[in-house]
Amino acid sequence: MFAGILPSTSERVPINTADIYNERIRQDAERRVAQCARLGHSAIDQRLQELDAEWDIERTLEANAASIVMITSTLGLLVDRRFFFFPIAVGGFLLQHAMQGWCPPLPVLRSMGVRTEAEIDEERYALKALRGDFAATSSSNQPGNRSPSEALAAARR
Repeated sequence: MFAGILPSTSERVPINTADIYNERIRQDAERRVAQCARLGHSAIDQRLQELDAEWDIERTLEANAASIVMITSTLGLLVDRRFFFFPIAVGGFLLQHAMQGWCPPLPVLRSMGVRTEAEIDEERYALKALRGDFAATSSSNQPGNRSPSEALAAARR
């Protein structure tokens, strides 16, 4: 519907993040992958478990927005109706984030290192590649000879 007008889903947060934070997030991931490579398979397995529990920027924003809406709606009912301004503002910010990839808390969260799902997945797949998950997807080393189910099974490990 808005193709060409709005940034793609996977790029909307990084293009609305200061380059210094994007670079720091990338370097931190590289450092962690290199450390796991030095420490071996058990470190890789542990880091993969940590990545499974890591909250991405979308989940963080959604949880914070829901908390603010619940708290300020309750305050609007019990204390002063002017608190109802906050849920309206939060809704507007969430819509802005959905469309453009930016909202007021985004710079703060990105400066704290909160990553996108794609950034987390990049580290995850680098670790899986180091562990050898993708090397054993087929008896043949020819990419065209791998079955989709084998490739998906390797990616899910």
